[in-house]
Amino acid sequence: DAGVHSKAWYAATCDRKTAEDALYRSSKDGSFLVRKSSGQDSRQPYTLVVFYNRRVYNIPIRFIESTRQYALGREKSGEERFDSVAEIVENHQHTSLVLIDSQNNTKDSTKLKHIVRVS
Repeated sequence: DAGVHSKAWYAATCDRKTAEDALYRSSKDGSFLVRKSSGQDSRQPYTLVVFYNRRVYNIPIRFIESTRQYALGREKSGEERFDSVAEIVENHQHTSLVLIDSQNNTKDSTKLKHIVRVS
């Protein structure tokens, strides 16, 4: 278990569009939630959705089978790994999360500050 089910920031039944709409409505930098990934792939079970600078970022949360840990985004050397999705969220409430805009090739960073609930 990824430690998500009892968390206020976990939107279990939420799809990508619903999550994005909720974050645009909040329109606060650092607003976030975690949802199940659309693809239902066991290697990428969840998505961290973050609002920053009038944009919504969907960041895949990967499950690493060999170590039974979780990591954000595409695999990279020296990446941070966590024992649960809850640890990822807790970590990035204190340390900045790098947001990469692949279309404009820009980088931003923000902390996870505001939990968004999907109604």
